[in-house]
Amino acid sequence: MGPLKGFKIIEMAGIGPGPFCGMILADLGAEIIRVDRASAAGTGSREEPANRGKKSIAVDLKSEDGVEVVLKLVESADAIFEGFRPGVMERLGLGPDICQKRNEKIVFGRMTGWGQTGPLANAAGHDINYIALSGALAAIGRDDSPPVPPLNLIGDFGGGGMLLALGIVAALLETKNSGKGQVIDAAMTDGSSLLMTMMYSMHQSGFWNLERQTNLLDGAAHFYDTYECKDGKYISLGSIEPQFYALLCEKAELSQDDFGDQMKRDTWQNKKQMIKNVFLTKTREEWCDLMEGSDVCFAPVLDMSEAPMHPHNIARQTFIEIEGVTQPAPAPRFDRTQNEITLPPAIAGEHSKEILESLGIDSDEYDRLISSGSIV
Repeated sequence: MGPLKGFKIIEMAGIGPGPFCGMILADLGAEIIRVDRASAAGTGSREEPANRGKKSIAVDLKSEDGVEVVLKLVESADAIFEGFRPGVMERLGLGPDICQKRNEKIVFGRMTGWGQTGPLANAAGHDINYIALSGALAAIGRDDSPPVPPLNLIGDFGGGGMLLALGIVAALLETKNSGKGQVIDAAMTDGSSLLMTMMYSMHQSGFWNLERQTNLLDGAAHFYDTYECKDGKYISLGSIEPQFYALLCEKAELSQDDFGDQMKRDTWQNKKQMIKNVFLTKTREEWCDLMEGSDVCFAPVLDMSEAPMHPHNIARQTFIEIEGVTQPAPAPRFDRTQNEITLPPAIAGEHSKEILESLGIDSDEYDRLISSGSIV
């Protein structure tokens, strides 16, 4: 049932990094109770993997009874997390101080773009803005084009939801020693800058230029890039080490005269044009037959319809199917406390009665809360 079995965590429903954080924790075995707005009751889809493994209660957070239900959940929970702008939870009557009065061990996770403090703390923003401020966005893209948004992987998910999940797990471990909870300030500007640690280090050491596509790992090197094939599909190369580069030259029949001096940067542009022409001579499948599985450091560039069908992903069950929906499987893997998805994505309010019963609320009180609209 996963290494977090036995932990109860409350997720204040939101979008983007919040649900992703909750999914990770649920995949790891935690009981996740998602608090949805009463107005959202009945909405949602079984085709939203970020909501898998969770239970949902729909609550009117503007009513005293609704807020009290959430505080009762806090009393028996190990953690609660939210992704609102700073101050929203306080205005709802659910801020960290109030929650910790009900449960001094509660871990309170806060997910924002800019953070809880700073001049931009209360400004609106999205992933692209947060990674722009951290230096990540400026480094991504070709030298003849503007910076390229890398989907919302760096801010929302890697530097946001995943970092918050790590913070919650770390805080839960500390609580076992101290007996006290704490507040986690997870900001996507902080997280995306953290993901740039190696690049900042290389820049400080003089090994990373600020201009895009002039560095080892940003598409400047002819041996670390993607290339179009004869059939219009693409392959990827990462032949950095000399022995891997030598194997690339052997399998692609690249002459030593043209492709020697691997790390001589002023030759990369000419080498890149020549290697582009080489990869256009065969289809992606033909290049896979020649290089895949070798030490060239090679892989086909697969789209989202192709990736689940690749033999390696099939063998490792990297993708799974739940109620007809193909989706990434839980990760990482554990040899003893294996991850298991126990529930399909929840519809808002689907488990309201079950959750209230778990709090010891009797049928009369349940009927009163339902009739008043505090719970849906």
